Amino acid sequence: MKQVPEAVIFDMDGVLVNSEPLWRKAMIKGFSEAGVYLTEEDCLKTQGTRFKEVVQYWKTIHPVSASAKEIEAQVMLLLLNLIRSEGKPMPFIPETLDFCKKNQLKIGLATSSDTVLMNTVVDALHIRSYFDIMVSAEFMTYGKPHPEVFLTCAEKLGVRPDKCLVIEDSINGVVAAKAAQMQVIAVPDPDHQQQRQFALADHKANTIKEACNILHTLMP
Repeated sequence: MKQVPEAVIFDMDGVLVNSEPLWRKAMIKGFSEAGVYLTEEDCLKTQGTRFKEVVQYWKTIHPVSASAKEIEAQVMLLLLNLIRSEGKPMPFIPETLDFCKKNQLKIGLATSSDTVLMNTVVDALHIRSYFDIMVSAEFMTYGKPHPEVFLTCAEKLGVRPDKCLVIEDSINGVVAAKAAQMQVIAVPDPDHQQQRQFALADHKANTIKEACNILHTLMP
């Protein structure tokens, strides 16, 4: 029997905004200024992970004199500027948000990204007004794949976790949402489409439009 959701919780990077190419551009430039030379493939390895954990990961592999905070600050500055100048919503996100509003679903945002980036994205895309609650894992004890950010979002929305549906593009996010006992639609990017772990999701879509169509079938 289908579970009718009362709330939809969106991941941000790669779901609301096409930020993954911008992340990679900012990381490659920002890390190179600290003496760490990453490739596009390197950047894909840490997708869906809190950025401070990404920095620690690469600093462990490539010890450099620049501090983690210096690298974080430089990459974030580059990324924020790119979001403001080049950031675009993922195709069919405005229509999906409208669908949620029309069907009186509560709408949450739960991201691994820092609060300043979360705020920059929703303002650059002019979508802040859609969200009842926005939650960043920046200052939480755990990031995805731990469910803390999703459980916190559900609590703030006032909706039981099993009545929440999550739209995610990363395996870390899918694992976190399932650990929170939530229904999940996975929308992997083309670089990760074939990864078997996406089988954990309740539904899999190739695009946000397909995800919205799935959501439509779950409504009464």
